[in-house]
Parts: sequence; structure tokens; C-alpha cells
Amino acid sequence: MDKRVDDVMRLCCEVSANRQMKAAVKNSGKGAAVAGGGAFVGGLLAGPPGIALGGALGGLLGCWMTSGQFKPVPQIIVELPPQQRDKLFSEVMAVLGTLEWMDVAQLVMLVTANASLQQKVAAAVLSYVTKELRAEVQYGD
Repeated sequence: MDKRVDDVMRLCCEVSANRQMKAAVKNSGKGAAVAGGGAFVGGLLAGPPGIALGGALGGLLGCWMTSGQFKPVPQIIVELPPQQRDKLFSEVMAVLGTLEWMDVAQLVMLVTANASLQQKVAAAVLSYVTKELRAEVQYGD
């Protein structure tokens, strides 16, 4: 079973790399902490008007800090913990159905040779990344 999981993970990496998929997991907690810290410092320095100004500046800084942190989807897949790998494996296997393969090279060849199947695998990866990881996905450079 473990070899099949590895094969499917490598397939997901191959398909997402071909489509140049990148994802950014939203770090809203970090942004909120920066905004709150800005409001706190502003309040200490300038009283009530400082809270508003510090909160606004902290919010902008938090937004800037958490935006644009995109990583290639293959890298994200490789770094998945076992439970999340198993979840992605299940979702992709639902697409692959009863497809049989001997090794990862054959699996990749079978899927990339079938445009419809390749599209379905890519859609499963996209769905997993956006729903389970709550990430924003971009394509290309």
C-alpha cells in the first residue's frame, strides 16, 4: 500500500509541475497578530487616535507580510504529513478508479497520455489544496 501512495504522490507532483501550480497557505493568524500589535503600540504612544492609526498601519503591514508567499504545489505535496498524504491519495484514487500500474513511470505515462484523466487528477489536486489546505492557487511563473 505504501508504494502505491508514493506512486500517486509522485503522479500528483508531476501533474501539478506540468501545470506550474503554486499555492499560498493563508497565514491569517500572523497578519492578525501584526495588526493587533500595531494597534497596541499605537495606543501606548498616542492614546485613542493611536489605536486607530496603529491598527491601520499594522493591518497593512500584516497584509503585506502574508501575501505572495507561494510555493510550488509539488513541494507542498512532498512535505505533507502522512494523514494528509492518505487523504490526497484517496481523492486521486477515486479519479484513477481501477487503473493498474507496475511502477511510478508507468502510472505517470498512463495518466499523461490520457488528457481527460490528466485533467481529472489535476482537478483532484487543486480541490485538495484549496479545500483541505485552504490555500490560494496560481498557475505559471
